[in-house]
Amino acid sequence: MAVKPQPTKLVTGKVRLSYAFLTAPKKNDAGEDVWSCQVLIPKSDTATIEKYKACIAAVKASPAAVGKWGGKVPGELKLPLRDGDASADEFPERKGCWFFNANAYEAPKLVDANLQPIMDASEIYSGIYGRVSVNFFAFNNSGNKGIGVGLNSVQKLKDGEPLGGVRSKPEEDFGDGFEDDDDFLD
Repeated sequence: MAVKPQPTKLVTGKVRLSYAFLTAPKKNDAGEDVWSCQVLIPKSDTATIEKYKACIAAVKASPAAVGKWGGKVPGELKLPLRDGDASADEFPERKGCWFFNANAYEAPKLVDANLQPIMDASEIYSGIYGRVSVNFFAFNNSGNKGIGVGLNSVQKLKDGEPLGGVRSKPEEDFGDGFEDDDDFLD
């Protein structure tokens, strides 16, 4: 039996992940555990952007979404996709990319290029390249109306240069030798 395609589901092309909290959750503002990542889509990946647009149109056409928004699509609807070039001075990894943030309230499935589960948490970090499965949904929180992104699963395709918070190696930090100064303890 074939699985019916979901019009609000997107599986990206090759993307890069930033702010990857995928192996352990972080607390959101409400104190809830959330797994999340920022998905960086190269602007050259027009196929993923077209799929994104189709998903957004499907959410806007959904009677459930329109009901959540009070019976009509708001003119000031908050959309998830943002232009990375606008913040590339502060976040150089966003240059030449579109990006959105995706969240989940339970751990997403993490697999490698051969669809084998990734068990070693050190394999998943900000900077890897992969594909992401997400669902788009309507929200209306305290008058803020928009479309959010739910994270389903991540397929790691290859390693990339780690982004931010990279620890140095002890050999680099302490490899130049050390002279013991006994005066400190006297």
